[in-house]
Amino acid sequence: MLLSRGTNIFANYTRKKLRKFVKAKRHIVPTQLDNFSSHTCSVNTWSPLASAFNTKPSRMLSLQFSKDATGLFDVPELKEPEGFYLLKENAIHATQDLVTECCSSDRSRKMVEVFDHLSDTLCCVADLAEFIRMAHPQAKYSHAAEDACIAIGGLVEQLNTHKELYEALLDVYKNGDKFPTTDVDKHVTKLFLFDFEQSGIHLDEIKRKRVVGLNESILTLGQHFMNGSLQPRAIPKTKLPENLRQHFAIDGEKIIVTGLYADAHMEITREAAYKIFLYPDPHQESLLTELLRGRHEMATLCGFPSYAHRAINGSLAETPDLVLDFLTLLTKELKPRAKKDFEEMNLLKKAQYQYSKDISPWDVPYFTGQARQNKFNLNTSELAPYFSLGAVMDGLSGLLYNMYNVTLEIEETKHGELWSSDVYKLAVKHKTEGLLGYIYCDFYERQGKAHQDCHFTIRGGKLLPDGSYQDPIVVLHLNLPAPSWSSPSLLTPGMVEILFHEMGHALHSMLARTQYQHVTGTRCSTDFAEVPSILMEFFAMDTRVLRTFARHYKTGEPIPSELLERLVGSKSVFAASEMQLQTFYSMLDQRYYGAERWGSDTSTTHILEKVQTECYGLPYIQNTAWQLRFGHLVGYGAKYYSYLVSRAVASWIWQKYFAADPFSREMGEKYREEVLSHGGGKPPRAMVGEFLGREVVAENMVEALMTDLDHKKMKVEALRLH
Repeated sequence: MLLSRGTNIFANYTRKKLRKFVKAKRHIVPTQLDNFSSHTCSVNTWSPLASAFNTKPSRMLSLQFSKDATGLFDVPELKEPEGFYLLKENAIHATQDLVTECCSSDRSRKMVEVFDHLSDTLCCVADLAEFIRMAHPQAKYSHAAEDACIAIGGLVEQLNTHKELYEALLDVYKNGDKFPTTDVDKHVTKLFLFDFEQSGIHLDEIKRKRVVGLNESILTLGQHFMNGSLQPRAIPKTKLPENLRQHFAIDGEKIIVTGLYADAHMEITREAAYKIFLYPDPHQESLLTELLRGRHEMATLCGFPSYAHRAINGSLAETPDLVLDFLTLLTKELKPRAKKDFEEMNLLKKAQYQYSKDISPWDVPYFTGQARQNKFNLNTSELAPYFSLGAVMDGLSGLLYNMYNVTLEIEETKHGELWSSDVYKLAVKHKTEGLLGYIYCDFYERQGKAHQDCHFTIRGGKLLPDGSYQDPIVVLHLNLPAPSWSSPSLLTPGMVEILFHEMGHALHSMLARTQYQHVTGTRCSTDFAEVPSILMEFFAMDTRVLRTFARHYKTGEPIPSELLERLVGSKSVFAASEMQLQTFYSMLDQRYYGAERWGSDTSTTHILEKVQTECYGLPYIQNTAWQLRFGHLVGYGAKYYSYLVSRAVASWIWQKYFAADPFSREMGEKYREEVLSHGGGKPPRAMVGEFLGREVVAENMVEALMTDLDHKKMKVEALRLH
């Protein structure tokens, strides 16, 4: 209920239009002018921001108690691990007082304000503890944080069954509050109510207990399915020809296949890995079937036609009907475009192998890589020197200055504030509004660090009773190569895109100025939360943006135009077939979780075969069960479509507002004012439709995606002619 938007997911009152900063047709922040004044500038012309990120961190970190130290994230209680106990106890006591206030007849403020205060009290402990549990290198801190997570989770479960609390909120929703409310108040109240009812609190006791039991069962099934999806497959050595065994790990008399070996040069190796690794597993099939049935029963008990209706409720798409319309139309439009991609892959395959069959599913990743190499002749060592981490961060700061009048500034940290010595703290500052919040940059690989690129909300923004604003705090958690003493961290183009993507999430948190933390920044539906981050990917691969910062870390020379064009063009290779694959995944996810149920004699593999025939350009391979390796069916159940809808909306925004000028201050401020500033505080479909001036329906979203694909195709063709 109260934590669902804060811990499970990843605004602006100023209306002034500020003049764009333009210098010799370049869009750069003032601190960067020297950086671009010469093609042969030296290292010492880097801005302070670039210099900080291009230098190996040298500050000393002490994780031991000191009387002069602050706590983690500058929280005084967290000077020691035991501080989590104090934070937890304070949250529990505050929660008791706030629940009493909600249920009181002489409440002195809006119900939604009390509920948001309650949500903020819990999230400020749970979000921080969840990150430290995952990220802190010392076991005593991670264990203390985990204990706090468990305690707050248990408290939330109690609140989810607090009938009096639920009925007080329901009464306000149905009959209105005794205090005047706004549309935002009503929207956020509805979100709180929906979070409550997902646990079945509105049902009779027998049904409610069944929902609770199903939730526990689904959690267990999902964990077992995820674990099984990652397990290697072992077969007897005799099942493979002797000349093929050498390509796989051998354990005694068994061959161990750990994945799909998509980069293997020999076709027979890729084929063998595909058929062995994806061979049907009866136990995984049983787990997935029980998971799907359990989620369907839980959803119908709570009053939804299907689990998809429950999962998509309140999202940008709003209903499974819109999702299915979108995916069906997208399938139709992609078919001829993807067919051309596969025909080109066939030509590549026949040129490489004298006697070969047509392209197969195990060939697609390999020949996509081959096409990029053949057409664009790119390699990481050629590109990486132009993308030092400092240069990329400088480019981001310059872009944000032009779009939003915002800069990123390195801020000195206090003793004890960090969990690792190689973390940077960025202050996000607006020229007229001042400090907007803090981004902690945990960018580098290190031993024991989780291998995931993500954005964590540590503290959400919200309007405080005295009229000030609770500035947000977030962490960007990446796995970039650490700098050495002789060179900075050098990024691949893929890493640059990831950094821009995750910065898009952080900016959603920083630029929002919502009344309630329950809906600040990324605390919104998945299909809407990904829009700002995917939009940033368009900036990351735009040649005009790249030219402002891509320069050699030693000489300062800008990246050659011809190399830059090849880089951007390479990102467009076989884009249609890749999108078709994502559409197939999304449609399968909807079929599994949709209202149309399937009989007890129908396996998930039979459904897979049917959907693949309808939606994908390559045939199903008999005796394989790809879905049993697809862990996203647990975490993104009925919401895997979100990536495509988010990409459609982001493409649409890019084409309408930024394709002509990615540095436009006018468009940037309009985007912030009408979209980013509201976080999840407005119904997303209506908000996005108003911003774009057209209704968010299947036809318009597919049109945006096809326009983007055709533009990418033109880039590839233009480079081919040269």
